Amino acid sequence: MSGKAHLRLQKAAEKYGSLVRVGPNELSTCDPDLLRRMDGARSTYKRSTWYLAMRFDPNRDNVLSQMDDDLHNSLRSKMMHGYSGRDVDALEHKVDRNILAFIDLIRRRYLSTPGNTKPFDFGRKVQFFTLDTISDISYSEAFGCLPTDSDRFQYVATIEDNLPAVMLISTMPKMNWIMESSLVKRFLPSEHDQFGFGRVLGICKDKAAERFGPDGKQQHDMLGSFVRHGLTEEEAQSETLLQILAGSETTATAIRATMLYIVTHPHVYSRLLAEILEASKTVSCPITNAEAKGLPYLQAVIKEGLRIWPPVASLMTKIAPPEGDNWKGIRIPGGTCIGYNAFGLSRNKDVWGHDADVFRPERWLEGTVEELRAMESVLDMVFGHGRFKCLGQNIAYIELNKIFFELLRHFQLHVLDPTRVWDNTCRGVFVQHNFWLIASKRE
Repeated sequence: MSGKAHLRLQKAAEKYGSLVRVGPNELSTCDPDLLRRMDGARSTYKRSTWYLAMRFDPNRDNVLSQMDDDLHNSLRSKMMHGYSGRDVDALEHKVDRNILAFIDLIRRRYLSTPGNTKPFDFGRKVQFFTLDTISDISYSEAFGCLPTDSDRFQYVATIEDNLPAVMLISTMPKMNWIMESSLVKRFLPSEHDQFGFGRVLGICKDKAAERFGPDGKQQHDMLGSFVRHGLTEEEAQSETLLQILAGSETTATAIRATMLYIVTHPHVYSRLLAEILEASKTVSCPITNAEAKGLPYLQAVIKEGLRIWPPVASLMTKIAPPEGDNWKGIRIPGGTCIGYNAFGLSRNKDVWGHDADVFRPERWLEGTVEELRAMESVLDMVFGHGRFKCLGQNIAYIELNKIFFELLRHFQLHVLDPTRVWDNTCRGVFVQHNFWLIASKRE
């Protein structure tokens, strides 16, 4: 409840090592080898009751909350084609048009000139961008936060208000009975609500209903892919709801945190900008995903941003098999829950070297091919591993590959107050706002 769980777990790892007892039957780990062992395809570790709190629609599971391995694997196989982009027409174009809407919003309302400073909360505007992008990819219709410059339906505010409760229940799953009680259910978000999470729940239900029945709408978007690959109407509703929440919150954090490190590290800013301005002479506008992959320093900055500030800091605990496990000389009793220490891993000096606490994109341009491949395999755990790997990784990278290039191509960006750059709170995912930037036109 302090909002600093990510830092406390990191400090515990620094003091006690890569496997730390953090509760009566809970361990946390920042050992990449153990994380691979737990999440591997043939692992005997199971999901813990932590995942029950991820049932955002209280009436049904989604691919994140589903604890039955067979049902979980079945859902993943039906959804992977949509997430990969193979089944979504003009996926990259949908990202592009929302990036252009973001740039247009800054130009219209927040472009500063000498003597007329117009700071804007970059943290909140990025959330508008990721919400519009994921809803556009999901339904072929964006929520419309960027054109209206508003938290439509009061969704963002509602999510931020309710994340502490989600964090509490996921950390102490025995409290889940509260959410199951009939009294509490009367006060939970409803699809009939006009605002907040209930309003988004209603939108997801309506959009799913449009695709089923004799007159079902056929569209080649994410939801259309889910339907074509066999999701039921109820499953489609639940999965698109998860998409909106997970696909907007985590990508927004990756963009905000990486941008913070860019604008507060002058040598990184200047080197990245030089690469962007040189590439701007020949690349498309907006830059294509393929073109962005060919810019080495941009890729190094994106990787270093994900490393230094992993977007998800939830424990996501797994349960050791009944017979227990032995790990590097340590006996782990059967039934022990082991959680992911995200910031402990991102600052693990055994993996990243003595400067693990330093934002230094150059680390991704040094070393042998084998050393870089080993680092990338650890970085990849930001998106999970094996059977629990995030399905949305491909979409997140498309957004990241484009957003920094286009913002710096069009604007000079500076922090308004270097003594207070943002308000940051950890709720498993991050709530970040009051990140005030100044944008001026780049000639």
